Amino acid sequence: MTRPVLTLAAASLLTFVLGSIHAFSVFVEPWEILLGASRANVSLTYSFALIALTASVLLGHRLFSTLSPSALAFAICVCAAAGVMIAGVAADLPLLWFGYSLLFGGANGLGYGFALQISAQAMPERKGLAMGAVTASYAAGAAVFSAAFRLVLEQGSLAGALYFMAAVLLVAGSAVAICFHLSRTQYRGEADSRHEIHSAGQSPGGARGVQVLLWAGYGTAAMAGLMALGHAVGIVVSAGATPAAATAGPIIVSFSNMIGAITAGWIVDRVRSPSLMMVLPLISSAALLFLATGPSVIPTLGSLAVIGYSYGAIITLYPVAVAERFGQDAAARIYGRIFIAWGLAGLAGPWVAGLLYDRGGDYTQATFLAAVVGLVSILCVWLLPKKETFMGT
Repeated sequence: MTRPVLTLAAASLLTFVLGSIHAFSVFVEPWEILLGASRANVSLTYSFALIALTASVLLGHRLFSTLSPSALAFAICVCAAAGVMIAGVAADLPLLWFGYSLLFGGANGLGYGFALQISAQAMPERKGLAMGAVTASYAAGAAVFSAAFRLVLEQGSLAGALYFMAAVLLVAGSAVAICFHLSRTQYRGEADSRHEIHSAGQSPGGARGVQVLLWAGYGTAAMAGLMALGHAVGIVVSAGATPAAATAGPIIVSFSNMIGAITAGWIVDRVRSPSLMMVLPLISSAALLFLATGPSVIPTLGSLAVIGYSYGAIITLYPVAVAERFGQDAAARIYGRIFIAWGLAGLAGPWVAGLLYDRGGDYTQATFLAAVVGLVSILCVWLLPKKETFMGT
């Protein structure tokens, strides 16, 4: 007999440690100094990591059934730890990109995608809450490790902070593997149910249109949050804070992200997701427009909290919306396609923000651009069919 709560705990612990990748902004200035690189080029490390993460979410469902959950989770953490250790010894950007971006980012996407789907399978009647808990743990990891990395950097070195993360990943990977083993859970692969579309009178063409709208809506809605995660420290410093005090930026973004994820997971089991998917980008765009006016430190932190909350809720709502429209059997594969938009936003958001910062010396242009892009998401969701579902497309 399976133990759904233990499965959810294992999936949440996995995403918690992998969420450390989003504490990246703590390392931006130290890597600029160590490597003698521009902010735009250092920011590419995070952008490339998000691309690798995206590719893993897109293709990872092919691997979910090849190993037991415990073996897969441990392998993911070992790969992530290896990438972080390589980043710790990197003396140039290419090696940093290989370790942090390719290995750590790739392992991140595989673990995040797997945790989302196996938690939803374990709790099918409360999949919104399950996915929200996994996403919230991912955000909590970013917040906790932002603070931990700052402490290690103050007491030690950049390499020491990364070696510390590698050790945490290996210990956590062992704990996750044990929990999955004890839960007796198994990942259920996708059944071929495409015939259901025709028997229900549903059109594959219509399904493709829905996927395109979800794809565009997700990418444009996520850009604000990804930019804030990648540049939270820099945004707060630009508002007048010291670099040490500015560590509050990524911590606040990540904790509000966590709260947004868990509350959205609870709400979406009770309220139709499209309504929330339109309201949240509007709130985020309003906060970004306020940031573009150049507020002082405290209002800046408040705006980042709003953006983080909206982002956490958004990344919880979209996998739930995919499962609602396409069925849980096809959710991993379809969500992988939709998630490509998140990856493109992850490439464009942090890198363009860094580029605009290098040119203008602040984040005014970047926050204004992200606000405008976020409004496009509202239009995409508004155009979605209101009731049609496409099982197994």
